[in-house]
Amino acid sequence: MNISVVIPLLNEQESLTELHDWIAKVMQSNRFSYEIVFIDDGSTDDSWQVIQELAKQNDSVKGIRFSKNFGKSQALHAGFEKAQGDVVITMDADLQDNPDEIPELYSMITEDRFDLVSGWKKKRYDSVIAKNLPSKLFNWAARKTSGVKLNDFNCGLKAYKNDVVKNIDVNGEMHRYIPVLAKNAGFTKIGEKIVQHQARKYGETKFGMNRFINGFLDLITIWFISHFGKRPMHLFGALGVLMFILGFAFSFYLGIDKLFFNPSGRLITERPEFFLALSTMIIGTQFFVAGFLGEMILRSKQDKKRYLIKDETSNF
Repeated sequence: MNISVVIPLLNEQESLTELHDWIAKVMQSNRFSYEIVFIDDGSTDDSWQVIQELAKQNDSVKGIRFSKNFGKSQALHAGFEKAQGDVVITMDADLQDNPDEIPELYSMITEDRFDLVSGWKKKRYDSVIAKNLPSKLFNWAARKTSGVKLNDFNCGLKAYKNDVVKNIDVNGEMHRYIPVLAKNAGFTKIGEKIVQHQARKYGETKFGMNRFINGFLDLITIWFISHFGKRPMHLFGALGVLMFILGFAFSFYLGIDKLFFNPSGRLITERPEFFLALSTMIIGTQFFVAGFLGEMILRSKQDKKRYLIKDETSNF
């Protein structure tokens, strides 16, 4: 199979039929063998019924339905597990991503040998204050932190070699950082393509300020995981040693001062340096314990199901 199109969605019943018809037209005109994998992330409208009808009309349509809203990352993870195409294309279901971009994205993976190609919505039709400016700030911070030179990390329209999606673990809300996850897994040939962005035609945006804040928190998380995910003791142990050195230095100073310079002065426990020494040594111990716990958790980690699939179309 040439292409798997993976589409996570939440309450997008109005756009699904139009999106399906558009994708099918592109695939047929380019003679691609394909599948469309819709992942219904706990929709409360009639999205699942629409997917079922599309699957009856077109054998290339497959659907997964979550028992509740688990998030876009979990939906992509489920879609990646099912995807069979040599190239996997992801896009949003709101018709803001243009399926006409698919042939060139496919070509960049198969002919230009990119591991991953990310779309760049250079000209956007979103609100400048509510979405454009936060997105620019977010993308700048992501570039500086990750070292991946992309202009639009959060663009839903991306293309991957099948090997990439089968070897990365998209969890939490890490869908924004799939290029970083791919780089950390050794897939370093990452490209970018300017893609057409379209105004939302149906429904309402799912973007909110909480997602913007969560994005930056996730950025800190992925920076930590990238650098210390496999060796937490390297960070916590180093901090623990630093705190111990500071505590020992204060203790040594207090001891020398009491023994040789001010034997009749205040008690050591009455001096502020004593509390600094005590606090830093306690904090150092806590850092060491955190590092040991991190190492133990890392070694005992077992994969657990992060979402519950309620239903699937019969052609899976």
